[in-house]
Amino acid sequence: MLNFQHLVCRFSSTRYGPVMNRLEKGELSRRERQILDILYRLGEATALNVQDELADPPSYSAVRALLATLENKDMVKHSKEGRRYLYSPVITESKAKRTALKSLLGTFFKGKPENLVAALLDPSDQQLSEKEISEIRNLIK
Repeated sequence: MLNFQHLVCRFSSTRYGPVMNRLEKGELSRRERQILDILYRLGEATALNVQDELADPPSYSAVRALLATLENKDMVKHSKEGRRYLYSPVITESKAKRTALKSLLGTFFKGKPENLVAALLDPSDQQLSEKEISEIRNLIK
């Protein structure tokens, strides 16, 4: 009798269809989110480019390790240009924003957009100018 319990299959969302990624599960560290923000802004970057853009940057090898972690989480991919690796995000920035907003709504606002808007417009928390209020009104219409 053969025993296959020791075999483990890992499915990647990029190869085997949709699997909920770490962003959708809210499983990214602060540094990982910062790196993704940099990659969205630059489009693609080397580890050195990312390190240069980080506030209070970790060592170069730590940045490379973070990029490798993001790649293992199917959030980042790389291409080789000569001896350098160029990293770029796997999912679009708009999808990342929608996912983050959905997570924020679910965590703090009971999944209700109106609760988020009410919090944003709370006069005790925000001092909005007349122009900002007018822009918000136009967006709602």
